[in-house]
Amino acid sequence: MPGIYPLLFRTLISRRDPEAAHGMAVRWLSLSSHLPPALEALRRLRPRPDPRLRVNVFGLAFENPLGAAAGLDKEGQAVPALWALGFGHVEVGTVTPRAQPGNPRPRVWRLVEQRAVVNALGFPSQGAEKVAERCRGLKRRGVLGVNLGKNRDTPLERAGEDYAVLVERFAELADYLTINVSSPNTPGLRSLQLGDQLGRLLERARHQAERVAARTGSQPRPLLVKVSPDLTNAELEAVAEVARGAGAAGIVATNTTTSRAGLGAEAVALPGGLSGPPLAARATEAVRLLYRRLDGALPIVAAGGVGSAEELVRRVRAGASLVQLYTSMIYEGPGLPARLLRDLSAIADREGWTSIGELVGRDA
Repeated sequence: MPGIYPLLFRTLISRRDPEAAHGMAVRWLSLSSHLPPALEALRRLRPRPDPRLRVNVFGLAFENPLGAAAGLDKEGQAVPALWALGFGHVEVGTVTPRAQPGNPRPRVWRLVEQRAVVNALGFPSQGAEKVAERCRGLKRRGVLGVNLGKNRDTPLERAGEDYAVLVERFAELADYLTINVSSPNTPGLRSLQLGDQLGRLLERARHQAERVAARTGSQPRPLLVKVSPDLTNAELEAVAEVARGAGAAGIVATNTTTSRAGLGAEAVALPGGLSGPPLAARATEAVRLLYRRLDGALPIVAAGGVGSAEELVRRVRAGASLVQLYTSMIYEGPGLPARLLRDLSAIADREGWTSIGELVGRDA
């Protein structure tokens, strides 16, 4: 039964506009999320939890290192179904304080030969209130993250206000929060990674999380920062130091890239961020660089071009504690998480490790 899903999804993506196809898939997962028999059917696709795959970072317990990256479920509509499919964590978003439509369509393109996607979405979002309402009603079956972004019309000098509003809204609802300052599709956003701007933004977000925790008698939610693969190595190292100094709990490496190196004229002509296998080498390099710079002090969440258990293990060996995917789901369908988990267990059998945490940074 699981083997039919890649064929069905390849058929779907070959006949539908990419954004429309994604919307159909999310609606199907959303419907499944509200039907207990459907959720149970999805759970039967996945293997039984393997204790060797458990991960503990940010003070949180993850059933496995596999996560659904931000962008897969922007509005928090399908979280129960994604957990049921096998993801140990789901990162909802990107969410903006106020609803906004994003960039004009068309804004998503497939590069089928490379199994890649280019998107120029620009943070389309139903807004914090609607997403928060969905998060509030979730029955927990995994770890929930929320990816936060500023509104397009918020001036860069006031971006900290948007992130503080979002931390206030989601600090009691999510297990961790990711500050997204690295999307290439919001003008000027990536400049917030550089210099003192990132430090001020993170400190303001951290103070807001601490105020919420003090009010509710809980622990402050971990704050992660998502970085761009298009930063130079020196800039990545500087971001790592700023994040550590400002009290960030971890780093997500990486967002999409504007690079089209090695791709044809069709890809070069497209605006926006590229994801999928062409990003894998640089994303892995970024993980390794950050791990070395931080000496393992901040956990790293790897993203970008992950589509196999072997690639997931490669990211862990480079220094990642958790690994997220999105683009590979477009090409492989909902059976992919279960297959990766089975393959990870097979790798553990073959290599003899008893905890995937043993591998973190081994090849850094």
